[in-house]
Order: sequence, then C-alpha cells, then structure tokens
Amino acid sequence: MRVFVAGGTGAVGRRLVPQLVARGHQVTATTTSAAKLGLLERLGADGIVMDGLDAASVGEAVAAARPDAIVHQMTALSAAHAGKPDFRHFDRFAAATNRLRTEGTDHLLAAAEATGVSNMVAQSIAQSFKGGPVLTEEDPLDVGSGTMARKSAEGVLHIEDVVVKAGGAALRYGALYGPGATDQVQLVRKRLFPLIGRGDGYFSWVHLDDAASATVLAVEQQAKGVFNIVDDEPAQVREWLPYLAACAGAKRPRRIPTWLARLLAGEMVVSLMTEGRAFSNAKTKRELGWELRYPSWRQGFKKELA
Repeated sequence: MRVFVAGGTGAVGRRLVPQLVARGHQVTATTTSAAKLGLLERLGADGIVMDGLDAASVGEAVAAARPDAIVHQMTALSAAHAGKPDFRHFDRFAAATNRLRTEGTDHLLAAAEATGVSNMVAQSIAQSFKGGPVLTEEDPLDVGSGTMARKSAEGVLHIEDVVVKAGGAALRYGALYGPGATDQVQLVRKRLFPLIGRGDGYFSWVHLDDAASATVLAVEQQAKGVFNIVDDEPAQVREWLPYLAACAGAKRPRRIPTWLARLLAGEMVVSLMTEGRAFSNAKTKRELGWELRYPSWRQGFKKELA
C-alpha cells in the first residue's frame, strides 16, 4: 500500500514510518523543514516538504504521492514550533496545532477527495474531564473547553467530526511516552512535576511504539470510526507519578495544593491532574486485533528507564 504520512518527523511519525516500511508499505512522509528530509530517508520514507496550513502545498504533495491511505499526524507542539510550553495560556501555546487540527485536516480531506483516497487515519487525543469512570468511544469528550483551552478542544472535536464523517478513523492516543515524547522524566528528576491536591485524576498512557502499531492496523484494515489507543491500566496521578519518580531514581514528587497550582500552572494542568478520566481500549483490541508491547505503563516506565 502507498501510505502518505503528514507529519512524519513528529513523535508518533518517527515510530510509525519504520513500522509501515517493515510491513512492506511504500511511505511518503512530510516535514516542514528541508533539514529533516535526511531523517525521513533514514526511516525508510520518501520525504517531502509540506506546509499543512497551505491548501496548495497539501494538494500538490498528496497528488505527487498518489497514496492509497493518508495518516494525519501533524502537530506543532515541539519547542522548535511552539517555544517553551505554556500551559497557563494553552490555546496561545498550541495555536499552530489548533490550526493544523482544523484547517490542516480540511486541506488533507480535500486532497484525499481530489485524489480518490477514502482511507484516512487521524490523530486525536484520549483526554476528558467529564464522564466515566472509564470512557469508551461512545462517550463524548470534554477535552478542555472549560479550562481556558477552548480552541484546542474545538480542534480535537473537529478532527473526530470531519474525519469520521468522511469514512475515516480518529485515533484517540493516550498520554504518550517513549523515545521522542515529552520528557516528563527530566521534570520529575528536577522535582518540577508535583503532585497536585490528592492526585485524583486518571491518565491513560500508551507507549509510542504501541500507538504506532495501532495506527498501522487502522491503516491496513481501513478502520472507520473512533478508537481509544491506550494501554490496559488507567492510573491515578497519585499512583503513576511516584512510580515514575522511583523508576527514574528521583526523589518523591512534592505535593502542592490545588489553589497554588492554579496560580503557578493554570487551570488546565490542575484539571488534568485532579479530574482526568480513564479510557478503555477494549474496542481497539477487539476490532483491530491490537496487541500491546507494553500492556501497562508499569512495564513501560521500568523498561524505558532501565
């Protein structure tokens, strides 16, 4: 199969491209920087520079690749694109990513229609502050509209709406860890990742390699609808954060009250740490036959930090 990966040098893209190549697929992957074309070549892909916010650039890239499937992995959350993380003003920090999730998604769908591609897989997120206790794909997401992240919430919901309506699949990735993911470990080692309040919020983690393998299956099976891409064991912050610190050989995380965390880090971080909901992967395992390399973050954290 000819697979077009938009965002091939991102955290998921770097793990996804080699897996697609290993399965015998011909991959064209995009980057925003010509300096990264060599990386894509080393990963086994034909690299191309594309501006995901430019309809003509997207249309030309897709037409040249003549793909059978398109995978949307475009974000702009790295320091090179967005600068230092600013969770107090998350919409401003994630402005480019929000546009890629709205305008960029629409550009890819238009290019897919123009080239007759019906197999589309796009990145969504497993994040919600309402519902539960464990959310399935049938549950609506509240991804932050009440936490001063309205534009970010709209971007995620837009992806799920338009991609699914077009007959594609939206993959709700859990909190990503592994090579190239946000480096929570360094923050933990510096004691800059405190436990907020009682740490009641849940995280559903997934290793980057497992996120990539689920994406490969979605492409190969021309999946349709929404799928939760998370491991088997959702965990409250008060459980996984001290465990991560122990695996990293760091001191136990500090605990700070929620009122202080709101002043220091903002409402979104507090909501994640105290109200985040758990997600179920039962549908993905059942319908796609997904088998996780790391069924639990306990195994994955220990392996990554061994």
